[in-house]
Amino acid sequence: MPRRNILALLEGGDRRTIGRSNQVAAVVSKDPELFPKLIAGLWSADPLVRMRAADAAEKVTRKNRKLLQPYKKELLGLMAETGQQELRWHLAAMVPRLLLSARERQAAISSLESYLEDRSSIVKTFALQGLADLAQDDPSTRPRVTEILRKATRNGTPAMKARNRKLLLRLER
Repeated sequence: MPRRNILALLEGGDRRTIGRSNQVAAVVSKDPELFPKLIAGLWSADPLVRMRAADAAEKVTRKNRKLLQPYKKELLGLMAETGQQELRWHLAAMVPRLLLSARERQAAISSLESYLEDRSSIVKTFALQGLADLAQDDPSTRPRVTEILRKATRNGTPAMKARNRKLLLRLER
């Protein structure tokens, strides 16, 4: 596959599908030099490309989180700015993989807390997971995140409540 076509593979089709994002994730995993092109897709004018680039980037960085680090500032900014639900839920998964300063961690937590007001239960669920992941690495944030998770176990869908109970158990260990 020609290197310049990585984002072209993410175009077209329907918003309800991930298109070829799994294929793109596999290609980028094998050739990490393509990761900057993939990350650039998060700012594409095309919302389908943005959501699929986020999906592929999230999948690639599950095993290779260091690829995200050079984009920390941009990802934190995008996290605070975007209203696109698919970007939000993928950013909620990716940002906790970054090495963050105390100030950056607080900015990420603030963004994730704002995601709890999103109408999408998927965004809310990923935000709660992201908060728990951040608190896992920073004991100073655990009381605040634990309280957020406790509140969320009283509200939300049954699936969200079950997930929150598991997250609370993990944090309280």
